[in-house]
Amino acid sequence: MGEFVIKMPDVGEGVAEAELVEWHVKPGDPVREDMVLAAVMTDKATVEIPSPVDGTVLWLGAEVGDTVAVKAPLLRIAVAGEGDAPAAADTAKDAAATVETPAAPPAISAEVIPLERAPAPPRPEQSAPPTVAPRREAPAAIHPARPEPGEKPLASPAVRLRAQEAGVDLRQVAGSGPAGRITHDDLDQFIARGAQPAMPVPGLARNTATEEIKVTGLRRRIAEKMRLAVSRIPHITYVEEVDVTDLEDLRATMNAGRKPDQPKLTILPFLMRALVKALGEQPGINATFDDDAGIITRHGAVHIGIATQTPAGLTVPVVRHAEARRIWDIAAELTRLADAARNGTAAREELSGSTITITSLGAIGGIVTTPIINHPEVAIVGVNKIMTRPVWDGAQFIPRKIMNLSSSFDHRVVDGWDAAVFVQRIKALLETPALIFIEG
Repeated sequence: MGEFVIKMPDVGEGVAEAELVEWHVKPGDPVREDMVLAAVMTDKATVEIPSPVDGTVLWLGAEVGDTVAVKAPLLRIAVAGEGDAPAAADTAKDAAATVETPAAPPAISAEVIPLERAPAPPRPEQSAPPTVAPRREAPAAIHPARPEPGEKPLASPAVRLRAQEAGVDLRQVAGSGPAGRITHDDLDQFIARGAQPAMPVPGLARNTATEEIKVTGLRRRIAEKMRLAVSRIPHITYVEEVDVTDLEDLRATMNAGRKPDQPKLTILPFLMRALVKALGEQPGINATFDDDAGIITRHGAVHIGIATQTPAGLTVPVVRHAEARRIWDIAAELTRLADAARNGTAAREELSGSTITITSLGAIGGIVTTPIINHPEVAIVGVNKIMTRPVWDGAQFIPRKIMNLSSSFDHRVVDGWDAAVFVQRIKALLETPALIFIEG
């Protein structure tokens, strides 16, 4: 028998490391050639790592959430024949020097006593100096006191250690000492009762469960992206209401007459065409800002990112060259990209390269939002829900369909006046939708 070492592959594009997001095997599992062993994530895509050999897993070199350098040992497989690995001791030594988190914990010296076996310290009553008067039992008229919700229970370190070893939540124990302090006797009585609360509330029970969830994969990428955007971009948010009554009538008419191969129109394709027109008048908003180099890049192409919720988290597929697409073409591309993002088949280039982003929560879009800019872009347009409201026309109140646009801008690049002009132009186009279709 021999050993075969699988190393972190070079996924290209100058990527020097990747995050391990999923193991499909564990030590002792049999594997066959081409079987997927693990999945790693770079800044742009998730990559599956297949097995090039048949064998049995011996060792895993990282845990989910670890960042592993390219060419670092990822796992070892026992194979028939000589394999490609050196002696087991040398391989383990090399792996420990390269992989950030080893699969097995370091050995514990025999002189170290584990906490659960350490002898409990003597009770304060036993170690008290002879000059201290013996403890008296609390009078029958004094009732034990339990800490209020959110209040830390009072107890000595020895009592806390005993409670930890017994698996007792001291917030459930009534203390009979001064100021409700929990004594050893209080803890003994609580344990003797079967660890039930001393004074339960009828019909209610405290839930003290906690769950720790490691932030990995796409959720970590989202967190890093949001931290970068908020920490480096001074946002200015501008909110304006738009009367979309005529636009909704037009949309309903176009959907009623659409061809079988045409997708159903939402409000987004109309907004995207309005964006193209408004950006043509204000090219400084269709830009990206490299704040490290101090360079603003204005883009002729309008690549519109669409923030999309997927089972794995938020992704931003990109409709490229919206300036060269008509309404129905935009709607078809939106549908295709949204489906690809949700089922995880979107290509790497379909999830990057946007020059401006639209975010929409659909029918639950709220009245106002404060969108976070998709760094390094300088603007994002947020769509809120459409609501029917009474509007005064000079003689009477009439029902109109109103939608708010909540748009954020990088105030280092876009002045407040320019942001307002941009949004007002979009408003005018959406409120008179025929203007969207006029070329030039």
